[in-house]
Amino acid sequence: MTSPEPILFCWSGGKDSAMALYSLLQQKKFKIVALLTTVTEGYDRIAMHGVRRELLQRQADSLRLPLHEVFIPPQCVNLIYEARMEEALRLFYNQGVRKVAFGDIFLEDLRAYREKNLARIGMTALFPIWKRDTLELIRFFHQQCFRAVAACIDTRVLDPSFAGRELDKSFFRNLPPLADRCGENGEFHTFVFDGPIFQSPIPIRTGEIVNRDGFVFCDLLPAEHPATTTNPTVIPSGGPPPLRPAVEESAFSERIAKTSDKEKSENV
Repeated sequence: MTSPEPILFCWSGGKDSAMALYSLLQQKKFKIVALLTTVTEGYDRIAMHGVRRELLQRQADSLRLPLHEVFIPPQCVNLIYEARMEEALRLFYNQGVRKVAFGDIFLEDLRAYREKNLARIGMTALFPIWKRDTLELIRFFHQQCFRAVAACIDTRVLDPSFAGRELDKSFFRNLPPLADRCGENGEFHTFVFDGPIFQSPIPIRTGEIVNRDGFVFCDLLPAEHPATTTNPTVIPSGGPPPLRPAVEESAFSERIAKTSDKEKSENV
């Protein structure tokens, strides 16, 4: 009997990563050896999503998978980003891993960028949900009982009130017609907290809402964390969180301004 092939999974913490991981786990020919996630030094946040590192670790714990974090500096230029990613990838290459999986859906330039960088060190990429219709993916997301919350939204496309909302059916009904259902063009980024790949849900609460450079972020906290707003919402819950005004500046918002181009292309 052939042993499962070892796979490194590039994990953003969002719904597309979750669905891609689920797809791989259904295939007995693969074994996920670790999750790989970029984290900004000094801020303890997942790149672009702005999700706390503590919640990232809770995802990995519930998935029962090792987590390998790649630390990058604020305002990270692509040269440093690529060097640190390559350093991490070579660690796994030396352990016999030759393939890295991603949750990308249809962005051809991003796929080519990933494949080019991996080829330099003798690795190849897997895209488990590539070219899947995004409307069909959202149906699949709900059918499989995944749950997620919008951690970041682009106000050029979406109303600020989408930040902090759970991705229930009303979320997608309210999306404007030109927005991709999966946010593949960067319309929104998410944090997945429940689904068939998790041993148990990750209870969270909504915190501060931050408006910065056209993006609105909802700070997500562990459910037991002291509330930072007067009307926090604990998720899972029976409905969407109440709307709250956005604040303009905070320590959280300062971190958001310091993301590289490649950080901003992470899976939603």
